[in-house]
Amino acid sequence: MRSERRALLYGLLAVALWSTVATGFKLGLQVLEPLQLLLLGTAVSTFVFAAAALINGGFNLALPDIGKAAVFGVINPFVYYVVLFEAYDRLPAQIAQPLNYTWAITLALLAWPILGQRPEARTMLGILLSYLGVVILLTQGDFTAVPDLDWIGVGLALASTLLWAVYWLLNTKVSIDPIGLMAWSFLFGLPCVALACWLGPGWPALTATTAIYGLWVGLVEMGITFLLWQQALRLTSDAGRLGQLIFLSPFVSLWLIGSVVGETIHLTSVIGLIVIVAGLLTARRPKQA
Repeated sequence: MRSERRALLYGLLAVALWSTVATGFKLGLQVLEPLQLLLLGTAVSTFVFAAAALINGGFNLALPDIGKAAVFGVINPFVYYVVLFEAYDRLPAQIAQPLNYTWAITLALLAWPILGQRPEARTMLGILLSYLGVVILLTQGDFTAVPDLDWIGVGLALASTLLWAVYWLLNTKVSIDPIGLMAWSFLFGLPCVALACWLGPGWPALTATTAIYGLWVGLVEMGITFLLWQQALRLTSDAGRLGQLIFLSPFVSLWLIGSVVGETIHLTSVIGLIVIVAGLLTARRPKQA
């Protein structure tokens, strides 16, 4: 019982931290270019994962596994976060965050061709429901006119769901210590981010403000929160029940976007998010005995 309480504590802490991510992205992107924010965050998270791998003995991977980690590092942290940060830079956070949250639906769709896991009827119903929520979110309830949105940003946000789903599906095909995999992936991904930053906007100015946002992104989005969630999964005997905590995150995040970032939260954003989450819950609800 004690381990279940600890699992719940770690899980709630991880969800609470993840809920601040959209706010951190938007505030950080007010003072840094997307690649600059990504570089600072990746540098911090690389240190976190390397330290954790050294402590837990996860650094000792076989050479073929290190090669796989290099491939994963191109996707995460490099390509995925470049796309995601560009989406957040172009869109209101109340649009970008729920769109990115639909990666679980993309995962269910891609699991069919990649893993041969054909979705059941309830899964397809959940997928349709979630994408109805996306339509509500993007149209803001007005189905008679084309919404005034940055459609490149919308495309990038949806592309981020594809990248993240592919990343986790590829993860199912490897049996590598997760902390060691993250450490090596970020060690390979960091030079890619640094090169892109150098060729693009240039190095970020290191001030107290930019350092705070780099720490926020590196620790909360990429680093410590992942370790907390991993620990929660190790301690719990019911990963499915623990996973339900994740659905608290987008609603807390939406409240923070309104109260901290200062965006005016539209009613249709709330409705769209509720429909998206309802679809996700429908898609993952276990069969009744």
